[in-house]
Amino acid sequence: MQLRLALLSNAGGSGKTTLATHLAYLLGRRGFKVALMDLDPQGSVSLFCGLSRPRIQDTIASVLQEGFSGDWPLVPIWHDKLDTVMACQGEMGLVKTTSELVLHERGAYLLGDRLQDYPLPQDVIIFDCPATLGPLPLIALSACTHLLVPMQVEPKSADGAGKLLEWFYGNFRRLRLSPEPKLLGFVPNQYDQRLAIHRNILGQLAPQLEKLNIRCFSPIRFSSEFKNASAKGQPLQMYRPGHPACADFDPIVKQICEELRNTHD
Repeated sequence: MQLRLALLSNAGGSGKTTLATHLAYLLGRRGFKVALMDLDPQGSVSLFCGLSRPRIQDTIASVLQEGFSGDWPLVPIWHDKLDTVMACQGEMGLVKTTSELVLHERGAYLLGDRLQDYPLPQDVIIFDCPATLGPLPLIALSACTHLLVPMQVEPKSADGAGKLLEWFYGNFRRLRLSPEPKLLGFVPNQYDQRLAIHRNILGQLAPQLEKLNIRCFSPIRFSSEFKNASAKGQPLQMYRPGHPACADFDPIVKQICEELRNTHD
């Protein structure tokens, strides 16, 4: 069994790519084989992983074309440190793909179809989605087994969380997903304990999610070192292994590892 994790948010700047790349690295370091798929036309995974900008035929856009025959355009990342993580890059060509998905008879299911027809050997596939609720997040939703929601600890992001949940459950029913993807929880991002508004929002968010039986993970703290690390194409654990924020990802990784054990039982 393969765990397919979609990182979805309807707000920009929520830290999706930061979370996606760090989870890919940490799971890869634990010996799991990971494929990180960039469904964002901005191609942030390339920047965060130190990859060159790809040609369109070397991106996930080619996977979603009619002529695809199973040659997944995966490239190794951080191969000087580990050999377990690959990336399928995104690029502006996905903008054209978005309009094509709307017209395709299997548009919403196309990514899942590709993974069924041409399976990948990785233990974990991570979908890094754009900050919209359009066709690209929708194909990730229909293809995934698990969901994770990164969010900024800001009023706008907190307000959008309810709309995102409505979108999830509405599309679960509309697409007749069976089994439905499992929502692992929300991940508060860029949290600054010195800010009263961050403390207040976090204090309100966790009880509200608990009432819905949704986990609120402990927050990932704000640090400018995340930007410095991404500029080097590295996760923080590689760039500054002693930084306190490195441990902030541990509860999420632990939960994913538990889900992986469950899929193999």
